[in-house]
Amino acid sequence: MNSDEYRTIKSEGEGYYTEKRSKFLAFAHHVETVEQIKDLLAIYRKKYYDARHVCYAYMLGPERTEFRANDDGEPSSTAGKPILGQINSNELTDILIVVVRYYGGVNLGTSGLIVAYREAASDAIAHAEVETRQVEEVITYSFAYPLMNEVMRIVKEMQPRIISQTYDNTCEICLSIRKSEAEQLKSRLNKLSFE
Repeated sequence: MNSDEYRTIKSEGEGYYTEKRSKFLAFAHHVETVEQIKDLLAIYRKKYYDARHVCYAYMLGPERTEFRANDDGEPSSTAGKPILGQINSNELTDILIVVVRYYGGVNLGTSGLIVAYREAASDAIAHAEVETRQVEEVITYSFAYPLMNEVMRIVKEMQPRIISQTYDNTCEICLSIRKSEAEQLKSRLNKLSFE
């Protein structure tokens, strides 16, 4: 995978695992902020108020540096870590996986718990649509109106996404382009100003 690409899920995924009458319901969501994560966790805690545990893990950002795993009262590293492990082995980011456990009356032991949370999370990912996205950089360029044709020619050739544009005495265009092509776009636009 290129350094300016990352994998995430496009659609929600649901997974399920059962072991010795304990039920594990897993839900995978595309998220981009900690606030979204907090809102979703509040919804799950309210909806499954009668469940014994609501464990989760998340990973944020194309660099995959912001993450967290939570065992919600299960023995240390038996729930959040295996969920996070599934996110990592699938190289996903901008994802939250919540696994809700209904206790079935039989203890599963630490290895049983690790397997159950891992399998439930894996099933949720399997039922979500995974896609590769590009890390983009936003470039805002101001220019005099007579340069319009040259600017639009560069836009046509390099194909950045146009976020906004204003045409006045001074024109401004806001573009989003794949990070690896951002420097080339900036230099081509800046050259126009000096021609």
